[in-house]
Amino acid sequence: MFYQLFEMNHAAMSPLRVAADAARLYFKNPLNPLSHTGYGKTISAACEVFERTTRRYAKPAFDLPTTLVGGTRVGVTETVVWRKPFCNLLHFKRDLPSDRRPDPKILLVAPMSGHYATLLRGTVEALMPRHEVYITDWIDARMVPLIDGRFDLDDYIDYVIEMLHFLGEDTHVIAVCQPSVPVLAAVALMEEANDPLAPRSMVLMGGPIDTRISPTAVNKLASEKGIDWFRQNVIMRVPFPHPGFMRSVYPGFLQLGGFMSMNLDRHVTAHKDFFKQLMQGDGDSAEKHREFYDEYLAVMDLSAEFYLQTVDTVFCQHALPLGEMRHRGRLVRPETIRNVALLTVEGEMDDITGKGQTQAAHVLCSSIPDDRRADYVQPKVGHYGVFNGSRFRAEIAPRISDFVATFSKKGATLSETSEPVIAAAAARKLKPASEKSAPKGPVRARKSPVSAES
Repeated sequence: MFYQLFEMNHAAMSPLRVAADAARLYFKNPLNPLSHTGYGKTISAACEVFERTTRRYAKPAFDLPTTLVGGTRVGVTETVVWRKPFCNLLHFKRDLPSDRRPDPKILLVAPMSGHYATLLRGTVEALMPRHEVYITDWIDARMVPLIDGRFDLDDYIDYVIEMLHFLGEDTHVIAVCQPSVPVLAAVALMEEANDPLAPRSMVLMGGPIDTRISPTAVNKLASEKGIDWFRQNVIMRVPFPHPGFMRSVYPGFLQLGGFMSMNLDRHVTAHKDFFKQLMQGDGDSAEKHREFYDEYLAVMDLSAEFYLQTVDTVFCQHALPLGEMRHRGRLVRPETIRNVALLTVEGEMDDITGKGQTQAAHVLCSSIPDDRRADYVQPKVGHYGVFNGSRFRAEIAPRISDFVATFSKKGATLSETSEPVIAAAAARKLKPASEKSAPKGPVRARKSPVSAES
């Protein structure tokens, strides 16, 4: 019923949004003398703030028409190359000469945690110059008819395996945040089966591998409330007339409320500043605000079974680090991973995935040789900075590209940055943690394999 009330409220506000937008255009028109007065600017700014804070934001576009390859600007075509009811696999095909040596393929697994895959636009943009980039474009659950069936964590893992099979040899997988657990599980299952199409390397970025380490507010909420609380309080049915009518989902608007409540004061301040920027005619700053919130406020529904299974498995039961995670009844055994190289990336100030939670993958993947593993903690960045922003472009992305090139079957040329990656990784020795007891502190390497100085 709450979802229906939300839809009714949104519909009831539509005339007010239309009126506010019309007033904004009227008082912003340079032919209107009032547009040059403080009164006119105030009305125009207030109407825009009102319209933007009450609208529903559509899925943004990637809008990446070109990239630089070897110093040359080339065109990029975004195409769907694989599709399932809950996911499309997008390929950012670069317009390169046919006789050019192929670059390593990267499967970028975007989070299915509320925001659309376009949240990783900056990640894609940074990787395209040196790689063939594919990304999982998850579908809004309210747009998937009931006839297409259910989608849970087991299905998610199956999707990842199917996509790796589709992409073939010399593929490298990158998981950003939430997908780290299912991607690690998928790779473990493939390695245990001696699958020849297992990825060459696996990069886990800000992922909740072991949420008992440095627990954040998000982790504590899940462990304190328990899975029954989430089942009773956040699961709703999609209302008519959406295609997914009657599908049980975790609605996007509830997720957005959770996101914003964590830093509500920052969002309030940002909108106050936006109002002042409109009043002062600071177009550049106002446009940056629009670009950020057009992305941040665009959210999607998650299928109830996927959401609940993920919360229970990852945050309540800690099944993966305890050696108890199963995929369709089959035990997931990370220790069977032997040939897939592993790189973990964390943010020093991450308040979503605590420091050490992703590094825990090195403990679980105990059979990977030391010279095929590395980890990196980026100073002075939070969760978002792990996969986007200036520090990601300048410091994290080059390390990922060099790590991928190091373990690529085709042996791409390495830059100077990559040399210390393998040398330092050889010095790393992580000791396995107890299977049944939570670690007392973050999993730490004796020496960071990819230090800030490298």
